[in-house]
Amino acid sequence: MTDPASERRRMAELLVEKGVLTSPWLREAVEAVPRERFLRPGVFLDEGRAWRPVTPSGAGPDAWLSLAHRLDTLTTQLDGHLTADRADGPVPGVPTSSSTDPATVVGMIEALDLGADHRVLEIGTGTGYSTALLCHRVGEDDVATVEVDPQVAARADAALESAGHSTWTVTGDGLLGHPYRAPYDRVIATCAVRRIPYAWIRQTRPGGVVLATVGSWPWGTGLARVTVGEDGTAEGAITGPSSFMQARAQAVTPLAGDLSARAAHADSVRPARVPPLVLEEWMPAFLAQLAAPGAQLVRATDGDGAPLRYLFDPERESFAEFRPRGGGWSVRQGGPVALWDVVEHALLAWRDAGGPGIEAVRLRVTGRSHHYRIEGSPELRWEHRLA
Repeated sequence: MTDPASERRRMAELLVEKGVLTSPWLREAVEAVPRERFLRPGVFLDEGRAWRPVTPSGAGPDAWLSLAHRLDTLTTQLDGHLTADRADGPVPGVPTSSSTDPATVVGMIEALDLGADHRVLEIGTGTGYSTALLCHRVGEDDVATVEVDPQVAARADAALESAGHSTWTVTGDGLLGHPYRAPYDRVIATCAVRRIPYAWIRQTRPGGVVLATVGSWPWGTGLARVTVGEDGTAEGAITGPSSFMQARAQAVTPLAGDLSARAAHADSVRPARVPPLVLEEWMPAFLAQLAAPGAQLVRATDGDGAPLRYLFDPERESFAEFRPRGGGWSVRQGGPVALWDVVEHALLAWRDAGGPGIEAVRLRVTGRSHHYRIEGSPELRWEHRLA
């Protein structure tokens, strides 16, 4: 039979080879924490149009251990309630909880620069695996973890107990943080947020670090690392691309119904200077969200099968509709905000600046707004006001 400890050592070696695992203490934690316990009662594997449930008893001990130590994100819940032990076979559904790829988990923890004497707040307990890694460093009394889903929280708490960590597992809205154990030296979010909640800044000591994925599209999101100042602001940068499920309170409802009705009344029609297909790329998608933070990109086809693209901002009742025309694209815009004007302006300014990567984006958080900028380009600056 496969030895769990050897599987953990093998996974640690892979993480070292990928360059994401560098700290001796974290390697020790990866080799000590049994990830397979945090995947119970099972996982769902993506088979394209359906999710195949896999449970420990159904897979067998060796196959289960092998699966648990792959460098993959493993879905643990569908549609806010369904777990693998309750599915008889492949099922459709939308993932609502998962065990994130260990390379991402370890990379984020490395980015925290976590000291043994730190107090940590984790937003999004999930399976509890990352919580256990944090506990291995600072001890269970100095980790508070918040999970919005009561069922997910209960499973994580049980897994943490079985692994020997009786930490502060809280069921609630992580966007509010957990003020009762504040102040924290480090805050880490394992979900994506539209912006870093100021509550997290207020609950962090001066000099402390907040690490969170910002953005609301399924792609084109960035990992923000900000340091809290004495004046209650926080400043830092986007350190790279990052992808997590959206915080449930901020999850975007996909637009449905008659899209043509949403785009019926155009105020302008013109050729697009930048093709909308560029928004399929990570950095342009991130820039689009900075320029038009309420916009959603929607893909569709017309009656003849020709591709269509839309930007919709439902709250501001604005849209941009794109259609292929003469080897290029035309854009129809309507509503109080000319969405493509503002996005296109940002994309052109970004190109003029040499197309810098997402790591060039700086971020400053205050109690009233978020300020984003790319140094050296006055046109690549955005303020997202809270009021």
